[in-house]
Amino acid sequence: MSEEAGPMLVVYDDPSDQRSLSLDDSSSTEESPDETRLSLETTNDAIPFIGQRFATHDSAYEFYSEFAKRCGFSIRRHRTEGKDGIGKGLTRRYFVCHRAGNTPIKTSSESKPQRNRKSSRCGCQAYLRISKTTELGAPEWRVTGFANHHNHELLEPNQVRFLPAYRTISDTDKGRILMFAKTGISVHQMMRLMELEKCVEPGYLPFTEKDVRNLLQSFRKLDPEEESIDLLRMCRNIKEKDPNFRFEYTLDSNHRLENIAWSYASSVHSYEIFGDAVVFDTTHRLTAFDMPLGIWVGMNNYGMPCFFGCVLLHEENLRSFSWALKAFLGFMNGKAPQTILTDQNMCLKEAITIEMTTTKHALCIWMIVAKFPSWFNAVLGERYNEWKADFFRLYNLETVDDFDLGWRDMVNSFGLHTNRHIANLYGLRSLWALPFLRSHFFAGMTTTGQSKTINAFIQRFLSAQTRLAHFVEQVAVAVDFKDQTGEQQTMQQNLQNICLKTGAPMESHAATMLTPFAFSKLQEQLVLAAHYASFHVDDGFLVRHHTKTEGGRKVYWVPREGIISCSCHHFEFSGILCRHALRVLSTGNCFQIPDRYLPIRWRRISTPSAKLLQSTPSDHAERIQFLQSMVSTLVTESTKSKERLDVAIEQVSIVLSRVREQPVSLQGMRDVSSIHRSF
Repeated sequence: MSEEAGPMLVVYDDPSDQRSLSLDDSSSTEESPDETRLSLETTNDAIPFIGQRFATHDSAYEFYSEFAKRCGFSIRRHRTEGKDGIGKGLTRRYFVCHRAGNTPIKTSSESKPQRNRKSSRCGCQAYLRISKTTELGAPEWRVTGFANHHNHELLEPNQVRFLPAYRTISDTDKGRILMFAKTGISVHQMMRLMELEKCVEPGYLPFTEKDVRNLLQSFRKLDPEEESIDLLRMCRNIKEKDPNFRFEYTLDSNHRLENIAWSYASSVHSYEIFGDAVVFDTTHRLTAFDMPLGIWVGMNNYGMPCFFGCVLLHEENLRSFSWALKAFLGFMNGKAPQTILTDQNMCLKEAITIEMTTTKHALCIWMIVAKFPSWFNAVLGERYNEWKADFFRLYNLETVDDFDLGWRDMVNSFGLHTNRHIANLYGLRSLWALPFLRSHFFAGMTTTGQSKTINAFIQRFLSAQTRLAHFVEQVAVAVDFKDQTGEQQTMQQNLQNICLKTGAPMESHAATMLTPFAFSKLQEQLVLAAHYASFHVDDGFLVRHHTKTEGGRKVYWVPREGIISCSCHHFEFSGILCRHALRVLSTGNCFQIPDRYLPIRWRRISTPSAKLLQSTPSDHAERIQFLQSMVSTLVTESTKSKERLDVAIEQVSIVLSRVREQPVSLQGMRDVSSIHRSF
């Protein structure tokens, strides 16, 4: 092949390849007249060959790309060469394996954090070289070099499709995705819907969830300052319509939105009753602006999650978290929770220590466990599931000594002495292991079942959105939907026929006081109490299982003062008396559970304070809530027999007629409407 002599212009599509990959003429087999074969882009030859011809370099690229896909790799443009001088243009092009070259060296910057991402490049030498020729009159491109030897494993057909080069979103699919985004559904839900529409198996769309998020992000490249103004305007509009809506924000040195937090009237009300134990989940980001998102969640007396507040932060540092906690306490009238569960974030841990000095901080076990596959799967291999079962056994132990001893045995058994994740977990054990937390109230939110419920609840707030300002409205809709669903589930619980299992007076007494959710927890302990024996000792009682001759739990009971406590700390941890204490009460001829061990937060009547149980509330909102609680209790009690139901219908009809005879004020209608929005 003849080429004009003269200086060459060499352009690298990826500058890193100039250092790491050498594909000159000496590194390949040149064409010879005997090997020359004519091949247009319409040729069906499966394998590139020396002398193969294409009308354009793009045709050659497409051919090589299809070949690479069948083989299990993808390609990229490596470098282009051309003659120096006007009108000479390109004369040679190189296409290489996607794993050619080495990782580019990034210059470090103290002001800009670097993303520590592992590169797939490994110096692979597979390539295709094409050169421009005019031997047959019209310009065309001829293959002058080809090597298909890879220094890495090639992917299977079901894997190669996940390479970025082969993941594409058609214009039709883009339209569907944008339509779905406007409806507020999550990216995960979008993928499932499109799989159903296209009748493909899960995971077999020509794009991934990451591609969809990137697409949505490309449509969100609006003016950040304009978005911030819209968001603040949205919050002010909500505040005008609902004076009980609360929000706080900060601006940076350029007067742009930095942090913003908000809460709703119904959330503040729920926190008054159920704000003793809180989850603060900061593991998600709002994709619209790539901002860390924090959500405060609790659990009500029916075992259902309740929303307390939301925050968007510019950065995850001590200053931002401290501001977020201060804003939240401001929304909740300065009332700090007894306990708070968070992710393993040291800046957040320090902020809680500073801003919530009386609050017990612990780590969410389900957030820790979610990281186990990436931490231990490769390290433990086939023993991973065995180790995970051993971990949960240690997690649920009752005493600190048993935990420490068991942890050492586990480390020895699985050879994890030098594993940094194991060392880190053990160093933080007082923040997540139950033996260290049983003296603190967590409302059952550390259990696997409740953690799944809370996580599913939080996912409702993470739908894809096209505008940041819409997120506040979306959260409000999700909260309102959850409140309505919660009311339906509450009614269903109250209409269930409670089955008494022990026949003990304490059981029937508790059934009339506690919600069905809380009663089921107490009933479990009552049933188990029958399997225990109690022995009077000098300073209390020793309670142990009837099959055991040693060990047991120490129970202290002062009948005159109605005080009882157990060394297992089950009541302190869950608000439900344990089997050991219930056994002692039964042995001591106690027919009702002491009032202090039926906490207000687990009772059927949910009121801001115990005073509402003793006197009629004076505040209009509290009186309406008190009435709703009475109606809920009325329905529960009335459905227990036909006679009760007949009496209830008769008396309610009379009361309803008398109520309708009373005059209605405009202010009263407004108050009632406001209350309905807050429940």
